[in-house]
Amino acid sequence: EKKGHEQVTWAAWWQVQLEALKDIFLNYLNILLIFVPIGQYCHMTGMESCYTFTATFLAIIPLASVLGSATEAISAHTGQLFGGLLNATFGNAVEMIMCIQAVKAGLIQVVQGNLLGSILSNLLLVLGMAICASGMLRKTQKFNAQGAAANMTCQAVASISVCLPTMFRGVANSTDYQVLMISRVCSIFLMAVYGLFLFFQLKTHSDLFTDDNQEDEQEGQLAPSISLVLLFLCTMTVAVCSGALVDSIEDVSKVYGLPQAFIGVILLPIVGNAAEHATAVTCAYKGMMDLALGVAVGSSTQIALFVVPCAVMFGWIYDQPMNLAFRNFDTACQMLSVFLVSQVLQHGNTNWLHGAMLMTTYALIATITWFIPEAD
Repeated sequence: EKKGHEQVTWAAWWQVQLEALKDIFLNYLNILLIFVPIGQYCHMTGMESCYTFTATFLAIIPLASVLGSATEAISAHTGQLFGGLLNATFGNAVEMIMCIQAVKAGLIQVVQGNLLGSILSNLLLVLGMAICASGMLRKTQKFNAQGAAANMTCQAVASISVCLPTMFRGVANSTDYQVLMISRVCSIFLMAVYGLFLFFQLKTHSDLFTDDNQEDEQEGQLAPSISLVLLFLCTMTVAVCSGALVDSIEDVSKVYGLPQAFIGVILLPIVGNAAEHATAVTCAYKGMMDLALGVAVGSSTQIALFVVPCAVMFGWIYDQPMNLAFRNFDTACQMLSVFLVSQVLQHGNTNWLHGAMLMTTYALIATITWFIPEAD
């Protein structure tokens, strides 16, 4: 009788897991998963770089979404601190993997553009669309201004850490080696600030980041073991796809005249932020603005304080000159965007016009990026 009861329980557990997996995989976006094998076939058979670029570009979009769902599922079963660390490592895994592949290939400007683009995409496009989605149903939407302010202060620190090496590069008699060493030291400080921010967010001032509308949904959750397997498989698949994507960037840029700056700052970040984009807009539309802000602004903070210095550290490992001295245009975009978003979020409520202003700013940056000349 006891054995029969265990069999029933085991069968029920598997049924719950299958239902959870169906919720993750059975959506229209995952039709694009067909491009995973197509992209690899194009890459391995040496077909035109355009086909490889397009197929792997489309393949990474649903993979980013699955990765986000798996991260969310495993975080529901862990403590807050460990859950935050998991979100830091896996939530932006797509950006991390693409950056590491590009750093290894020596595409420093593409990496810098991708990192800047990821920050701008989250702060301007994702947040702007989320605020507009909420504004479709509500005249104003309130949220926790203190939690948003803590995130934006961290963004300001990250912007300063990029601005200073960029300005130092213009100092008379400064050398590339000095800029590189300053960038590596700044990266160590940034990672320390990120650790302090995690401690602040998850321990000492966790009440500032609490979403009052968040519901406890433990039933029907994917088990930690299944989530970890899915997380690992998805991350490995993204690594393979992003490797093929990065290998095709230079050829696509040369043959088809697509500016590398536009690829790095606009196209790659939109792919990498697909999961955050969908989650933030959906949450905001449902009225969960604190959660939407946590996804959009929180993800941007993770990139600025964790992914950017990690890219510099991997440049050190691979002996590539990855530094924090971005183009002057990139630095100005980051500083001004952080200033604009801080102004929008400072009052603790938003409306659709705020979202429209953020998206317009993103469109302006995308337009100018298209015309940035290639470096000789």
